[in-house]
Amino acid sequence: MAEKKYCEETEKLARIAKALAHPARIAIVQFLAKQDTCYFGDIHEELPIAKATVSQHLKELKDAGLIQGEIEAPKVKYCIDRENWKLAKTLFKDFFNMELCKKKSCCK
Repeated sequence: MAEKKYCEETEKLARIAKALAHPARIAIVQFLAKQDTCYFGDIHEELPIAKATVSQHLKELKDAGLIQGEIEAPKVKYCIDRENWKLAKTLFKDFFNMELCKKKSCCK
């Protein structure tokens, strides 16, 4: 059976949605979005997230392109990736603005 390929935008939207599919990651994004500059410090001290899992959550967000960061001993610096954030907003806007079936009787 041949593997189905999705368009690039669909793949990106799914990756971003997956990254945001955990309350801890949403909390991290909300926290970083409120910062005036990149955040230097231990996010687990700011949010109710276990220290052991923070790096996993940050990695998911970084892999999805929502945040960017660098290791700067002894702390880590993270911030919202503004370019990819704009892309994510557009992808979600387009997705939720899709035309729905005009028939009001479907699925009742």
